[in-house]
Amino acid sequence: MSLVRLNIKGISYSQTQNGAYALILSEVDGDRKLPIVIGAFEAQSIAIALEKEIMPPRPLTHDLFKNFSDRFQIVVKQVIIHKLVDGVFYSSIICEREGIEEIIDARTSDAIALALRFKAPIFTYKGILEKAGIFLKSGKKKKDKKVDEDAVIEELLLSDDAESVTTDTDELIDVSLQELNEMLDAAVENEDYEQAAKIRDEISKRN
Repeated sequence: MSLVRLNIKGISYSQTQNGAYALILSEVDGDRKLPIVIGAFEAQSIAIALEKEIMPPRPLTHDLFKNFSDRFQIVVKQVIIHKLVDGVFYSSIICEREGIEEIIDARTSDAIALALRFKAPIFTYKGILEKAGIFLKSGKKKKDKKVDEDAVIEELLLSDDAESVTTDTDELIDVSLQELNEMLDAAVENEDYEQAAKIRDEISKRN
């Protein structure tokens, strides 16, 4: 089966169910996107890797794995989302050390968090993308192939597969920009990276 390369479009969260996250992947040479429900910790770790402004004072689990791998000269070459069963995605991390390649099974969220840190490409099989991918509303595919992206993601996040966290973003709406920056510093200092990512999103919206 042919592989399709994916990029990370971003992380979406439910507008109606507090704390539900979806990682949105998009195919490099096409209009389809692949939404994957992930946990709060993994969402936080991916957000930190995407947003270079947030620097944790101590390494997160995925940072520790990267440091460990660097020390022992292990390189993550690529990540492949290779299977979809009952709504659950399965992934493999392709590693290499001293010219010897190894394949390691991993949760998709962990695999992508590591791919970001190693700057490794992310792939899936064409069949998985055809089964679980959604077309952009502005895509050039046939009308019956187009869907309301936001509605699909919201439905996904409201499903039983969605993982719950406790961060509330509504509380940030009435906070001043100066206070947001102070809250961001405090969140990083307290190692509350989930809240830090939310505050950074709110700051970015206002800038």
